[in-house]
Amino acid sequence: MPRTALVTGGTRGIGAAISIALKQAGYNVAANYAGNEEAAKRFNEETGIPTFRWSVADYDACVAGIRAVEAALGPVDVLVNNAGIARDAMFHKMTPAQWREVIDTNLSGVFNMTHPLWPGMRDRKFGRVIVISSINAQKGQAGQANYSASKAGEIGFVKALAQEGARANITANVICPGYVATDMVMAVPDTVREKIIAQIPVGRLGEVQEIARCVVFLAADEAGFITGSTLTANGGQYIA
Repeated sequence: MPRTALVTGGTRGIGAAISIALKQAGYNVAANYAGNEEAAKRFNEETGIPTFRWSVADYDACVAGIRAVEAALGPVDVLVNNAGIARDAMFHKMTPAQWREVIDTNLSGVFNMTHPLWPGMRDRKFGRVIVISSINAQKGQAGQANYSASKAGEIGFVKALAQEGARANITANVICPGYVATDMVMAVPDTVREKIIAQIPVGRLGEVQEIARCVVFLAADEAGFITGSTLTANGGQYIA
């Protein structure tokens, strides 16, 4: 029987590629999204993957959303915490609201999604928790004190969770992508993008499918001996 995977932020960018790759690998996939109805509708029409709307920053909304997913597709075996936002500002100009919004979505959102699913994974003696962090969790980035802190927190969360889940055959791992050719990155001016690429030893941006393949690998039943790990996929830009 196919396993069920839930991908947050799963209808656009890296998240969409992850949802599609998991479906192609034989999983029943549900894609969560927060607000872009038009993109979610288009994604559903193009892929046939069901979409579910809620904010990962809201614990009660996560509980209700997970309940809806499991009613439609069955118990969630694989959780991909991909949803994230940025509210960039140099620290001396950063507002408390900008700090809280990023922490609430990126870091608390990982707790909000994982916590309701954890008892079921423990009971079934199987689970895969995969968190999409960032190169800037590892090296930091000016103007992103909030984002870097939230993404670094995800790594610590995974390391602790891996130790708790190991005996129940639940793995927890984190992927730290570098700069990937998403709509957001491709929208920056060419001169800025060229400066970014100049810092990447392989000489190009990553592709969303390359991150998706990392997820499919870590989600597999055969990846049960890999837990608490940080997989960097950044073209050699930062070697941890």
